[in-house]
Amino acid sequence: MTKVLVVDDEPQIVRALRINLTARGYQVLTAHDGTAALKAAAEGHPDVVVLDLGLPDVDGTEVIAGLRGWTTVPIIVLSARTDAADKVGALDAGADDYVTKPFGMDELLARLRAAVRRATSATPEGEQAVIETSSFQVDLAAKRVHRDGTEIHLTPTEWGVLEVLVRNRGRLVAQKQLLQEVWGPAYATETHYLRVYLAQLRRKLEPEPAHPRHLVTEPGMGYRFEL
Repeated sequence: MTKVLVVDDEPQIVRALRINLTARGYQVLTAHDGTAALKAAAEGHPDVVVLDLGLPDVDGTEVIAGLRGWTTVPIIVLSARTDAADKVGALDAGADDYVTKPFGMDELLARLRAAVRRATSATPEGEQAVIETSSFQVDLAAKRVHRDGTEIHLTPTEWGVLEVLVRNRGRLVAQKQLLQEVWGPAYATETHYLRVYLAQLRRKLEPEPAHPRHLVTEPGMGYRFEL
């Protein structure tokens, strides 16, 4: 049974979608704000997300970014915003489709079916929102790191480096790939950036920064994240 997460703060829309989706054999999860949406996605692992942008706590684009930190689940934006900039922003953040309110239920259902067809038949193996090592915990959805129960502040660039490594955990990430994903194509040869930021991350996260257990260097090749 396909599982759909509906995220909207308008009760009548949530009710209408729940009724229509349930009648067509879908399992429906609901959330009324961004925080609840990220939690529901991490715990429920939906096959597709229908997301309003105008949420009471955070903007929907932040929810998209949080989801894209750890999952490729199809995201259909359902929003009253019709401005092209809003659509582009949502799609650039990682949404797969954009439907404006008011909407036709038949059209939305067709787009939902198409999104599910395009997606993989199941959530990729090993896809998790929270990754735990023996030393610290990385929450890819909330973009937070905790060590010994305390949140560790990371700069946006430090988080970018860590996120790429964690998403590729156990696999070698080449220096060039890491530089391009975090800084962009123009920085593909700036390997000294990596030495600086890996040193900073180790100081913040590794029990013994001089002898890293989790953020491992493969000399001359790249880096590897180990649990």
